[in-house]
Amino acid sequence: MNVLIVEDEPLAAERLESLLQDYDSSIRILSVIDTVDEAAPFIDKHREDLDLVFLDIQLADGKSFEIFNKISYNKPVVFTTAYDEYAINAFKLNSIDYLLKPIKYEQLEAALNKYHELNKNSTSENPTLDAEFIKELLGSAKAFKKRFLVKYGSKIMFKNTTEAAVFSAEDKICHLHSYEAGRKYVIDHTLEELDTQLLNPEQFFRINRQYILNLDAIKELNTKDQKLEIQLNFPFKEKLQVSRSKVSDFKSWIDR
Repeated sequence: MNVLIVEDEPLAAERLESLLQDYDSSIRILSVIDTVDEAAPFIDKHREDLDLVFLDIQLADGKSFEIFNKISYNKPVVFTTAYDEYAINAFKLNSIDYLLKPIKYEQLEAALNKYHELNKNSTSENPTLDAEFIKELLGSAKAFKKRFLVKYGSKIMFKNTTEAAVFSAEDKICHLHSYEAGRKYVIDHTLEELDTQLLNPEQFFRINRQYILNLDAIKELNTKDQKLEIQLNFPFKEKLQVSRSKVSDFKSWIDR
């Protein structure tokens, strides 16, 4: 099987290459390309040789759908990036599959098994790439929250999401912790809402039931007694420990 990877994050591309080889060492990766301008002529030139394209949506020089403004292409595509659940379901209807970063082996395995099943069963109607539909979908895709109304004592103010280093939950009250030492603000959201609906999963990670961390707030990781502890780049009194069930996903999230 001949595969093209269109991805502008080197670590993400390397991870995908490794997972593909783990799935089937005979898979041939024709190229790894990181721009629209390079991908369009490559796909056009090698369309007869290509079996499957893994396509990141946001590339170095724009959205990957611009490729299909330059050339026509109707072979199988697997999309990779981070969008909300509504978009994920729509992508699955208009491509072979959609892989949410950081990509896990089980996700990739399911997508490749689906590809092989569709190829094997000649009576199946393979999903076709509707580039125009997906471009419209992206234009209306839900944006992540940019700011929060917060309470600090008797004051009500707002904080930009970029100012949030940590979100925590205690006694059914959710707090936003800023980079200012000791400053925390009450917000009217639950950690579940923050984790699944409001925060960009490429920037924030829920390490356990009590905390969500901003990637930019992490200074270093320490392994202690088979536990993964996190040190932040500003004073924070509480111990931050990744739950065991999330350690693997957390490391993949960091190593992108």
